[in-house]
Amino acid sequence: MAEQVKTEQELDEALFRRRGVPPLGSLVPMSLQHVLASFAGVITPAMMIATTCGFTQEQETAIIQVALILSAIDTLLQQFPLFGRFGAGLPILTGVSFAFLPAFQAVGAEFGFSVLLGAELVGGIVAILFGIFYDKVRGLFPPLVTGTVIFTIGVSLYPTAIRYMAGGAGTPGFGGVSNWIVGLITFAVVFALANFAHGVLKLGSIFFGIIIGCIIAIPFGMVDPSEVMGASWFSLPQFMPYAIEFNPAACITLGVVYIMVNVQLIGDLSAASAGSMDRMPTEREIGGAIKAQGLVSIISSFFGGLPTSAFGQNVGIIVSTKVINRWVFAGAAFVFMAAGLCPKLSALLLMIPQPVIGGATISVFGTITLNGIRILVKDGLTPRACTVFGISVAFGIGIAQVSGSLAGPGMPAWISTIFGTSAITPCAVMAIILNSVLPPEEHTTEGRNLKPLQNDDADEEGEAGE
Repeated sequence: MAEQVKTEQELDEALFRRRGVPPLGSLVPMSLQHVLASFAGVITPAMMIATTCGFTQEQETAIIQVALILSAIDTLLQQFPLFGRFGAGLPILTGVSFAFLPAFQAVGAEFGFSVLLGAELVGGIVAILFGIFYDKVRGLFPPLVTGTVIFTIGVSLYPTAIRYMAGGAGTPGFGGVSNWIVGLITFAVVFALANFAHGVLKLGSIFFGIIIGCIIAIPFGMVDPSEVMGASWFSLPQFMPYAIEFNPAACITLGVVYIMVNVQLIGDLSAASAGSMDRMPTEREIGGAIKAQGLVSIISSFFGGLPTSAFGQNVGIIVSTKVINRWVFAGAAFVFMAAGLCPKLSALLLMIPQPVIGGATISVFGTITLNGIRILVKDGLTPRACTVFGISVAFGIGIAQVSGSLAGPGMPAWISTIFGTSAITPCAVMAIILNSVLPPEEHTTEGRNLKPLQNDDADEEGEAGE
């Protein structure tokens, strides 16, 4: 009998394997901390696009609902690839993200939401083609390039966490003392649990930190339950709520943006795999992740939603905790799906104050940056690597920090839309170009620090392809 019953310790060990079902007491907090860390990132882009396009309250609610449902679908595809081809089968949480926001705002403001949906559909097709032919272009993305992009992803996320801790950009109390008190207390709780606690408290430090942060925020009047009381219990998304129109300029612009966001997705997948599984993702896994993102984007265009990508803050959680079990991410997806179908649950999650989210997630962004460095130096920090890294980061961070640097007289608007709104895009493009034109060094030791596929993962990949 003893041999037939798994011990609690054996079940907990399932958290650190892709297969197996962890005990509910460990699974729930692991899943919920991913939800709480990314929930604001899922709904905020939808809210901002709604504002840009002049949506009514009903239309804004609908686009948020679709964002949650599509985030669930994409995350499930990444854990359980469709036909073994659409999805990575890797530990990653995906959803509607800020990566597309600047370009979508520009297109939506100039052409309207119907044209935006048409460009989104075309962008999804571009992503699928990119995923299909990724093995032909993978030479453009060696560890030097992906490490540089991951480093930039981590650094570019720092202002996001600070804006959250300060109360959320544009809010009346932005930068106020109460916001910083709540944010810093939340950070202190997460830091203490992550470094001094044990077991579930340690692994679920962000989840428990957010719970305590919300309690601390109540006396400051930051938690308002009125929206929860007024929300409905069930609602289905509407098919084709808007006409889909195609504009060549918008389609080309977003097609390029999709390629750049997919470069970021490659970086996020590499960071998550290297940091939690001690290996880089395979061509098939990366191609599958990109194709899933494209498929969800096409579906999204028919339901009036937005495209998806990986969440950097959740990559940080994965790398920090080493929890890679696919049911943890499936659990997060189920919560997103439930929130999308149940507006009352969605409103409950919306109650979480932004300073709490910022305080809970700021520590994981540093993990992403350091993991980018880890990948970067795996072939040695040679003069060539330093040149590619230093110049690429300088262009990426520099352009992003100087508002309007690519929007002057004679500069095409699409240049600023694609390259002037995010540090990641110019950094990725410069890293690819420099790595391609600089002559290779004579001695490299590619792959010396990162292990090949482990047996468990190799078995799963084979199973996905069946």
